[in-house]
Amino acid sequence: MSLAVWVSPGAARNEVLGVLDGRLRLRLAASPQEGRANAALTRFVAGLLGVAPSDVRLVSGASSRRKVLRVCGVSLDDARRQLRL
Repeated sequence: MSLAVWVSPGAARNEVLGVLDGRLRLRLAASPQEGRANAALTRFVAGLLGVAPSDVRLVSGASSRRKVLRVCGVSLDDARRQLRL
């Protein structure tokens, strides 16, 4: 499944803000330097969806707030349930 996200790095804590314009909005505590936020993003999303971090891959947007993730091992309906959307 592909997951479009909008990421705000450097927050006080990791949290899901909801969905806006078809993108899952997330805040991450990690800083954007040296790919730390991207690594934290894959770990955070994996934890939310109950899959291994290796099942979440950044497809596009490595240096942007707008990102697309490829998540293996979970369906769209399961993801919506896990995220309570």
